Amino acid sequence: MKFLKILLSIILLIALAIFIKIKFFNPFEQDVTITSQVNSEQGDKKLKKLVFAGPFASVSHPLIHMVNSGAMSDLADKVEFRLWRDPDQLRAMVLNGEVDFVAVPTNVAANLYNKEVKIQLVNVSVWGILGMMTNDENLKTLADFEGKNIVVPFRSDMPDIVLKELLKAQGIKAELSYVSNPLDAMQQIIMGRADHVLLAEPAISMALRKTGSFPLKAIAPTLFRSADLQKEWATTFKTSHDIPQAGMAVLGDLDPSIIKRFNEEYKKALVWYKANPKEAGVETAKALPMLDAVALADSIKYINLKYLNAVDSKEKLESFLKVLMKSEPKLIGGKIPDDGFYFKAKK
Repeated sequence: MKFLKILLSIILLIALAIFIKIKFFNPFEQDVTITSQVNSEQGDKKLKKLVFAGPFASVSHPLIHMVNSGAMSDLADKVEFRLWRDPDQLRAMVLNGEVDFVAVPTNVAANLYNKEVKIQLVNVSVWGILGMMTNDENLKTLADFEGKNIVVPFRSDMPDIVLKELLKAQGIKAELSYVSNPLDAMQQIIMGRADHVLLAEPAISMALRKTGSFPLKAIAPTLFRSADLQKEWATTFKTSHDIPQAGMAVLGDLDPSIIKRFNEEYKKALVWYKANPKEAGVETAKALPMLDAVALADSIKYINLKYLNAVDSKEKLESFLKVLMKSEPKLIGGKIPDDGFYFKAKK
């Protein structure tokens, strides 16, 4: 009996230590930069450096593979990936001209273009990444969240935009509480400070892994996947499940041949990422230590990832932007972008 008490005490102490780490350590505050090995081969047309930037979300993970695999190293002496932690940092990177290619929510790219920033969309790759998480297994659809308080990351950015459009269209009244980023939202529900949160993968899979395994399982609530916002969108707006949520954009005056090559390499990296979830999880978690390799591998099957170049994504993107334009024009800069927004590779 004494042994069991000691063992239980040890388990609770370990769980408490993890709990305290989750509560007081915010890995989202870390700066992350990864750089390819410097290519010493000289060439008249080589760039000194190519810089990619993106959030910790899935849209960025092919960029990490591109850097690690040496893709495009024949075009630049150094290829670099930088993490942006929140929309404000993203906008600062763009406006200061710090990056060449940026992973970005589609509405933000449209907004910047309409504000005469030199930016073009080159592809869309994330078509479904958002879902509700709850501690109540009886909540299955968005309508079930009527009257509930929902914790939401990134006010006025893509997760919030999609959720608010759905709530408005379905006539659902729910209270929204905002936090600074997805990991904050995840921590709130893990610690029992929130009952329902809106999350994007891989945060959903991370939360399930953390609360479903020893020792955090001893004190954390049981969590459940709930409404898939892509399915809710399809039903509500009578369209497909594909929501053009995020993709890659190019900034400045890069040679079109470099942009075309980037698209080719990104497509290859995305194919590799989907086909090799275990290896992709390990590679991404090494670069982004706030993420968990196993949870990353879990998340890939839940995400609608597919490469579509900017021109081919235009029809679906414009349909999405028209919904936002009708509801809140400032989210896209007050108008639907013209054809110049879409990078078109020369044959």
